[in-house]
Amino acid sequence: MPILTSLGQTQENTLAFNPFNWLLGLFSLDIGIDLGTANTLVNVRGKGIVINEPSWVAIEKRSRKPLAIGARAKEMVGRTPANVIAVRPLRDGVISEFEITKAMLEYFIVKAHQQTIVPMPKPRVVVGIPSGATEVERRAVYDAAMAAGAREAFLIEEPRAAALGAGLPISEVRGTMVVDIGGGTTEVAIMSMGGIVVSRSLRVAGDELDQDILTYIRNKYNLLIGERMAEQIKMTIGSAYPLPTEKTMVARGRNLVTGLPDTVEVSSVEIREAVSGSVQVIIETIKDAMDEAPPEIVSDLIDSGICLAGGGSQLLGLVDRLSDDLNLRVWVAEDPMTCVARGAGLVLEDLEQYQQFLVGLERRRTL
Repeated sequence: MPILTSLGQTQENTLAFNPFNWLLGLFSLDIGIDLGTANTLVNVRGKGIVINEPSWVAIEKRSRKPLAIGARAKEMVGRTPANVIAVRPLRDGVISEFEITKAMLEYFIVKAHQQTIVPMPKPRVVVGIPSGATEVERRAVYDAAMAAGAREAFLIEEPRAAALGAGLPISEVRGTMVVDIGGGTTEVAIMSMGGIVVSRSLRVAGDELDQDILTYIRNKYNLLIGERMAEQIKMTIGSAYPLPTEKTMVARGRNLVTGLPDTVEVSSVEIREAVSGSVQVIIETIKDAMDEAPPEIVSDLIDSGICLAGGGSQLLGLVDRLSDDLNLRVWVAEDPMTCVARGAGLVLEDLEQYQQFLVGLERRRTL
């Protein structure tokens, strides 16, 4: 009987064993992808994380032809000639430049395949998407993955993948909570019995913190710094809570008064003040999600606490700040930046078992 998936396709609900798909599954290099605004991670089934590169693409301005992808492209940011621009094809966790995203995905898929000696069939791909992605945005990710060379493409909400990658018991009856702070989005989810009870997708995350720092230094010191400098300051001395020993760092940029190169020393106290507004927005979103959750699940969180994942969870003092404001135990997952990619890899290990977690493909059978 045909079924309608949320990707708008009719598909036969075939429960019979398909030897061709089974054989391809044995030999294909199946891939889990965390298609992030700031970084893209690729998890190859049986090998783990094999690619972790920035989601940057350098393109020729007129033809829009990609010239460099990943780490090489990020090195070019702010340094390109007039005929070349470096762009991030994803904004706020979703695709803003379809053709460039397709080229980036194709590059990473081919790069993963280059690590094998013998030719492999086209891979099955599981891609993480924000829980708040619209139908159009989901379709764009699916189409990009297929156009980039996937044999089959599956979508999974990032908080589910992050929870799986962090090892949370999301299939149990008791409630668990994960907060995935990436580059473009912060994903908040309270889960129980394999389903999401309450979720929030907030487009305030690492990029917003970088912008806060850039704006603060420009307004206070009349110094214009680049995005890479702002990111470096955030990673080195950025904090959400007073540090035992406050730090300082030299920021470099262009003086807006003289137009000449200039430097200024900034402290972790100043950077904490700069990012405090965005951090507070994230905290209020977590509180809002908890306020909507049933009391029984909230009481479960007293025991299980809140798990932080994503690169943004590594902001100094964030655990202490959240613990104080939420009155709950807060902890950071092991290797938080790779949680979504590792969760997508777990799904690939047994698509049949985890098919209920796939967006729009819950009733699809894959062998």
